[in-house]
This record gives sequence, C-alpha cells and structure tokens, in this order.
Amino acid sequence: STTTAILLSIFSSICLLILLTIIYYKDFKNYFKKLKNNFFNTMDSSFKYYLLGLLIMMVSNIVINSLLKGSGPNNEKIVQNMITASPYLMILNAGILAPIIEEIVFRKTYMDAFKNKWAFLILSSFVFGLMHVISVSDTLIEYLYLIPYAGLGFGLAIMDYKNDNVLPSIFMHMFHNTALVIFSMMI
Repeated sequence: STTTAILLSIFSSICLLILLTIIYYKDFKNYFKKLKNNFFNTMDSSFKYYLLGLLIMMVSNIVINSLLKGSGPNNEKIVQNMITASPYLMILNAGILAPIIEEIVFRKTYMDAFKNKWAFLILSSFVFGLMHVISVSDTLIEYLYLIPYAGLGFGLAIMDYKNDNVLPSIFMHMFHNTALVIFSMMI
C-alpha cells in the first residue's frame, strides 16, 4: 500500500540520516556553531537565495506547463497521491527527512567534492533536478521538468556556497517542502 511505501521510505531515510550524521558529525558541529554566531544575517541572505530559486522554479514551471499543455511533473503527482494517502507521514517524510538528506547529499558532498564555484553550483543543481525526474518520467519531453527542480537547487546551492554552511539550505528546503505538503493537505 502507499502508506507502507511511505513507512519504508521513512525507515530508509532515518537509516541514511544516521549514517550521514556519523560521517559528517564534526562538520555539522562547526556548522551549528557558525550559524549560531550569525543566525539572523545568515538566514536573511539565505531567504533571498531561496526566493531566487523559487522564482526560477515557478517561471520555468509556468513556461514548461504552457508548452506541454500538461498538469506538471510526474514526481509531483506521485507525491500528491502519497500526501492524500498519509498526509502526516508525508510531513515527516517529504517535509523533514527528504530535505535534510538531499541537502547533505546534493550540497554538502558536492561542495566538498568540487572546489570550483561553478562546477559545484551547476553539477549540484543539475543532479538534484535530475534526481527528481529520472525515475518517474515516461517520456523524454518530461525531462524538461529538470529545469524547475534544478532552479530551486541552484538557489539552495548558492546559499550554501555564500554561507559555507549547509544548514541554511536544509532549513529553507524543509520550509519549502513542509509548506507544500501542508498546502496540498488543505486543497
């Protein structure tokens, strides 16, 4: 059932999160210290980068949906079905766990791997976008939806690069996803 799939996803996410926490424990300790010392300025600038990514995401979604005469990416349809089946579990799964794991994997590890700013920004954003469409796209044309996801990923990547800290993008990504899940529950 859908609820069972969500529970399995939550279990896997928790296992992965424990592993990532063990791997990056020292870095996260430093990130929390750094964020604590400059919380309001960091989050203020982070919100601006989030808005940039959100703007890219929204505009590209509007353009793609008007060109394809579609109702959006398959990924969002699948997530919407999961929210309908188990809304509160999806707040935990999509709103909290997924953003933490995605930001560690697509921002933290890429920032460590690619010291060149543009290599980090482009590859992190592209692979983040690709991850959201690759397993659910039925046709090649649906890969255009990589652009909106990569746009949001770009805003989150700039945020990490400018702050040299993955925590702001985790918080903004959690805010984004949780707000979308709650909004979806209301309609």
